[in-house]
Amino acid sequence: MNLNGILNIYKEKGYTSHDVVAVARKILNQKKIGHTGTLDPEAEGVLPICIGKATKAVEYITDQKKIYRAVVKLGTTTTTEDHTGDIITKKPVIFNEEDIRQAVDTFVGEHEQIPPMYSAIKVNGKKLYELARQGKTIERKPRKITIYNIDIHAFMPPDQIQIDVKCSKGTYIRTLCADIGEKLGFGAHMNGLIRTEVGIFNIQNSIKLGDLKELVLKGKVDGAMVKVEKLFDTYPKIKIQSTGEKALKNGNKLHISYAMEKIEKINSSEIFKVYDFSNQFVGLYKIKAEGTEYYLKPLKLFL
Repeated sequence: MNLNGILNIYKEKGYTSHDVVAVARKILNQKKIGHTGTLDPEAEGVLPICIGKATKAVEYITDQKKIYRAVVKLGTTTTTEDHTGDIITKKPVIFNEEDIRQAVDTFVGEHEQIPPMYSAIKVNGKKLYELARQGKTIERKPRKITIYNIDIHAFMPPDQIQIDVKCSKGTYIRTLCADIGEKLGFGAHMNGLIRTEVGIFNIQNSIKLGDLKELVLKGKVDGAMVKVEKLFDTYPKIKIQSTGEKALKNGNKLHISYAMEKIEKINSSEIFKVYDFSNQFVGLYKIKAEGTEYYLKPLKLFL
């Protein structure tokens, strides 16, 4: 079975992202599999995995906006910023919905966020969580993140709220939870996390590993696969004439005269999805000028 595409896996609690890849590799009998962004073992939800030629698309999925639903427990801070850590402080909570709403709203927009010590970021070849387990704390550089939206899904007195967060790559939701608590003056930690969306992949269409095994046994796994070209639905399409097939399949640049569609306006920053004469997706291209001539140059090939 030679598979190429993306599976929208629902990562259950207790699995690492690497565990999911290892199990899927065994179920599908495929060597070439990669996940698209780490989820902590205690977190659950959407984890797209790329298979075969689609592994070249990992970076495009990782860069997508993500949506999380998190439970914030107010009044208690922990070493890991979530419920798995040791308690550092406990303070009484003044559960005022308007104050909580105002504090949460201040985190919408572009921010600099300091990654938690319990994270997989490497510093001098060591993962931060490895250093944290040794009782070490080191200075971390803040990272630019964007929080596009935060909705308070539920107020759960006396000391919890549930929030839906739409954010950029690299956002640590447990750090956001801790920061909300700090803003309110009595601290907080994350008490549960579900990733509900990654780009075009959402929780409603996700597949648990047990269900994946059933799909394979029934010979229906192909129907669950998302074609890699689906990631680029918003990109303009160019189909190449049969005379340009050889250069196309060799990954060479192509003069724009080989395009079957007339390109009205040349924009060097625009990305095109390119198809061969038989309408098979080949890859992503940009138009570059060479003197007075214009060429389609490959950005990423999925051959």
